[in-house]
Amino acid sequence: MPIRHIALAVLVTAIWGFNFVVIRLGLGSVPPLLLAALRFVVAALPALFLARPNVPPLRMMAIGMTLFVGQFAFLFPAMKLGMPPGLASVTLQSQAFLTILFAALALGERPKPRQLAGAGIAALGLLTIATTVGGDFTVVGLGLTIASAASWAIGNVLMRGAGKPDMLPMMVWLSLVPPIPLFLLSLAIEGWPAIVSGVAGMGLVGAGSVLYLALLATLVGFGLWGFLLKNHPASTVAPFSLLVPLFGTLSSWLVLGETFSPLRVAGMGLILLGLATIALPLPVFIKKQRAA
Repeated sequence: MPIRHIALAVLVTAIWGFNFVVIRLGLGSVPPLLLAALRFVVAALPALFLARPNVPPLRMMAIGMTLFVGQFAFLFPAMKLGMPPGLASVTLQSQAFLTILFAALALGERPKPRQLAGAGIAALGLLTIATTVGGDFTVVGLGLTIASAASWAIGNVLMRGAGKPDMLPMMVWLSLVPPIPLFLLSLAIEGWPAIVSGVAGMGLVGAGSVLYLALLATLVGFGLWGFLLKNHPASTVAPFSLLVPLFGTLSSWLVLGETFSPLRVAGMGLILLGLATIALPLPVFIKKQRAA
């Protein structure tokens, strides 16, 4: 991969990693479900200029409801209810091994031994993190974050049957699905007074959070990621996603002062090790031994 493409991959993961700090800042003035709805209102605007991907409408609806509505309807409230940004950025990556599980159940895909090993290591990491509940970290926050990862994983499995559309138009048109369901959830759970107060008192930080989430995290991030996937094998591009939780924890530490106990660091390390086991290519010497 050329250096400039490596730089793009690192840039995307940095954008997605810092995304968790932006969510936390936005939640300071905007209710979580409303913030998620506004994100996709803005992200869907380019649909006026981009042709709809050649994907059946019902599949588009199903993907949008899981990949976007379900994921963020759980994640944003989780962070409002005690899930620290850095920890959320790592825990959410459990979607990788949940995708393997759901693909096996729904599509009959048999996981490879290294995938099972990676999933087991990452699951052990989640259990380790769960033992650190208390203080700035709640059971509800952890549970909602895992539910968010599960919804993302279901969306990944549904995406398998969508062919290989251009990523940017796909993300834009999928963004048409979440605004109404998320707004209705906001109305039912957060209430009209909270919605009015959130919009009226949004301020520069709230508005900036919406724009960052919609334009950078959604459109620029997925647009560049789609460009990389079109020009390089998925096995080359996918491992860069391991940088997302690293940027997430680093930015949360630098901007918000989030700290991590030794046990929590161990759990996060196990998740990253599990993800690396699943995503990273085998070393050459192991491949040679297998070939022999």
